[in-house]
Amino acid sequence: MSNLKKKQLQETKSYLLQQGISHPEIGIVLGTGLGKLVDEIDIEVTIPYSEIPHFPQATVEFHSGKLIYGTLANKKVLVMSGRFHLYEGYDLWEVTYGIRSMHQLGIQTLLISNAAGAVNLNYKKGQLMLIDDHLNLQGSSPLAFKGAGEFGDLFADMLEPYSKDLNVKMKAIAKANDIDLKEGVYASVVGPQLETRAEYRMLQILEVDAVGMSTVPEVIVAKHLQLPCAAVSVLTDECDPKNLQPVDIQEIIEVAGKAEPKMITLFSELIKSL
Repeated sequence: MSNLKKKQLQETKSYLLQQGISHPEIGIVLGTGLGKLVDEIDIEVTIPYSEIPHFPQATVEFHSGKLIYGTLANKKVLVMSGRFHLYEGYDLWEVTYGIRSMHQLGIQTLLISNAAGAVNLNYKKGQLMLIDDHLNLQGSSPLAFKGAGEFGDLFADMLEPYSKDLNVKMKAIAKANDIDLKEGVYASVVGPQLETRAEYRMLQILEVDAVGMSTVPEVIVAKHLQLPCAAVSVLTDECDPKNLQPVDIQEIIEVAGKAEPKMITLFSELIKSL
C-alpha cells in the first residue's frame, strides 16, 4: 500500500516538474469564497486538478480546482485554489494529497485559509480568526494507514500544530494594518450538513471558537512532514444555539468575499517577512 502511495506521489511530482513548477517556497490553500488572493500573484503556471495525475477533483461548486504557481511578494508560491473534503466522498489520504504533493515539490511553509462558523459568541461574521489550536472531530486521522511512518513522523507531535513563530508574525502584521484578528480554537467536523443547536452547545462546552469542515487533516499532515504552518478562518456566520438562523451558502460566500482583502494583506505581508 505505501509503495503504491509513493509511486503516485512520484508520478504527480514528475508531471508538475515537467509543467515548469520548480522550487516553490510557500504552499497556500484557499478556502470557500477566498480565491482572490490569486489576483495578487504573478502567475507562471495554472493547471486544473483534472490534468494532474492522481489528484482528486474539487466537486464543490465554489471551489475552483486549480493549482497555481507564480510569484507573490518576491517568493515562489504554489496555491491550491480549491481543496478536498471528507464530505465529498474522499478518504483522508485524498483530502491531504495536495499537501503531500506540494511538500514533494519543496515548499517550506504552508498557509491555510478557510470559511468557518463563529461558535464564540464574542466573535462576529466578517471577522478573521487566527487558529491557535484545534479539535479533530472528523473521526479519523490522515496518518492512520499502513506504512504512514515511511512518509513522515507517524506519532506526529501536536503540542504546537500551528507555528508559534508564524502566528506571532501574523498578529504583528494585523496590528500594523489595523486588522481585527481574533485568535482561537477551530473544530473540524465531517459535514456537509451544518450543526444542530445541540451540537453548537456541545462545541461551546468544549471551548471551541469556530467550526468548519476542513483544515485539520491538512495541518496534521503538515506536522507529520515537519512543515511549519499557519491558518486563518474567515468567520462567515454566527452560531448562537439560542438564536440560530437558517444559513444561506451564498451569504457565506459573500461575507467571505468582503473579508478577503484583510486575509490577502495578512498572507502577502507574512510572505514578505519569510
